[in-house]
Amino acid sequence: MFESAELGHKIDKETFRAEEPKLRAALLEAQFHLRENGTFPVIILISGVDGSGKGETINTLYEWMDPRYLTTHAFSAPTAEERARPSMWRYWRALPPKGKVGIFSGSWYSQPIAERVDNDISRSEFDQRMDQLNRFEEMLVNEGALVLKFWIHLSKDAQRERLKAIEANPLTRWRVTKETWDRLKTYDKLQEVAGHLMRTTNTPWAPWIIVEGTNDRYRSLTVGKTILDSLQRRLADKRDQNSPVAPPFSPRIDRLDVLRALDLTQSLPEKAYDVELAAWQGRLSELMRHPEFTKRALILAFEGSDAAGKGGAIRRIAEAMDARQYQIIPVAAPTQEERAQPYLWRFWRHMPRLGRVVIFDRTWYGRVLVERVEGFCSDADWLRAYSEINDFEHDLRNAGGIVIKFWLQISDEEQLKRFEARAQTEHKRFKITEEDWRNREKAEQYHEAVCDMIDRTSSGTAPWTIVEANDKYFARVKVLRTICERLEKELKLEPMKDPRLLSAKAAKAEAEKDAKTEEKAETKAEEKNGGKEKDKNKRSD
Repeated sequence: MFESAELGHKIDKETFRAEEPKLRAALLEAQFHLRENGTFPVIILISGVDGSGKGETINTLYEWMDPRYLTTHAFSAPTAEERARPSMWRYWRALPPKGKVGIFSGSWYSQPIAERVDNDISRSEFDQRMDQLNRFEEMLVNEGALVLKFWIHLSKDAQRERLKAIEANPLTRWRVTKETWDRLKTYDKLQEVAGHLMRTTNTPWAPWIIVEGTNDRYRSLTVGKTILDSLQRRLADKRDQNSPVAPPFSPRIDRLDVLRALDLTQSLPEKAYDVELAAWQGRLSELMRHPEFTKRALILAFEGSDAAGKGGAIRRIAEAMDARQYQIIPVAAPTQEERAQPYLWRFWRHMPRLGRVVIFDRTWYGRVLVERVEGFCSDADWLRAYSEINDFEHDLRNAGGIVIKFWLQISDEEQLKRFEARAQTEHKRFKITEEDWRNREKAEQYHEAVCDMIDRTSSGTAPWTIVEANDKYFARVKVLRTICERLEKELKLEPMKDPRLLSAKAAKAEAEKDAKTEEKAETKAEEKNGGKEKDKNKRSD
């Protein structure tokens, strides 16, 4: 993989002086067009061996380009905050918006490389990580990003000589530490790992560019011209940048699906509801305080028909938790800042650390629901979103997250009833909009989209729970019960005794009490009527 980067490439001073001004002018012009175009970001990864000139390359790019539209992120070992979240969280937060250039010094490849060199992960685990990164980069490219990956290479002897030169210079010796020299001892292992990495992640959508780092002028011109050429080509390319990746959907010949199969008549009497609600809220409160939960994070995702009762269910969950432990994220149409990023970006940045909870009122599934039905994205966008969402939830799971997803379903008749009630209730009028009424006209399209979503994204680690929500009491209890049962399973705890038995006993006791009360009332009435009859007889006598 590295043979061509050990041939002794170099550029003389005269050639460099002649080429540099033209390259700088062309880069600035391309950067200007990138800002004006504003439809895609540029993501540049600068990787390589110690002393190869990674830092100098980044400094040169800042000198040659407009620094106002550049961002640089240097990633080392994760901080305590970063370790408490999914490994990709810190990279998602650093992605540049459309129209700008983001430079990553150290990237999502750095940690897996270090772990493999130190034998902290196996070859198969390393390959799994590379497969995940391939899909991540494919998603970035399909979202419009131009991804350029540079590996700046030095031979073992060239690296040793370069480190000596850096250490001998009083202005740069701080860059060479004992750890730097220790890493030189693992040079052969690093090359083996890096070579395997490049073979497995050298994809058509994000290929590696290997650059020899021995000569500064050669390295700078090579990186600069590669960026310029790639940027110019992309700006001139007017083709659609992605294509559908999902197989066709199977027709539902008998019209039977996961929504039509629901029994929406299920209900819960108010007295039974009071018993079960209190029991499940109490259990949820206990689970949130359990020591085992400090090692996990809880992500609750709520989707459903308009007026299905998502807000009411979320409020009953929040009542059972410490307000310092959870965050509720209401999701509306994306802001301008969010539209400048991949669609999953605005959800990644809200991911909780271990021991915390985040509740999403509407979620990342908007891509395959409202965006699909309303035509806010292309067919290619929402078709590939199924696999991207599955990958996203898989990453959360691997990082200790417990993902619980709810779809709340009501009938068309019940929805109309609730819409009309909201329109007539002063403090609920804000909940009903013209868009809600208009969406009823597309009920069949949304129905189809929901069924496809559930079929394609209900996985073993993040299954969908469909809630029959015509009766709000029944729906709220089912949501709370599902959360508690899932947490008990994930935390390996004994399940709580089902409060439905308690509510059944309570209902029976209440019925018996009512029956006795009614019997007493009848007896009293009979006695009273009997007394009146006697008085009447006496008066007649």
